Amino acid sequence: MRPAEEVPQTSPTPAPSGHEPVTVERGSFCTARCGCGWSGPARRSRDRARTDAAEHRAAP
Repeated sequence: MRPAEEVPQTSPTPAPSGHEPVTVERGSFCTARCGCGWSGPARRSRDRARTDAAEHRAAP
């Protein structure tokens, strides 16, 4: 079993661009990450991390 901080917390629907970012919690921070190698900044606000993921998903 993987520690809770490594388990993706959200799994947005796949985007037409092929990006499928997820949010990952690590301690008191949440980070948006994508399979393409992109990673957003660590945020205390999970809502802001989800917004980062949505913005990346919408980017060309």
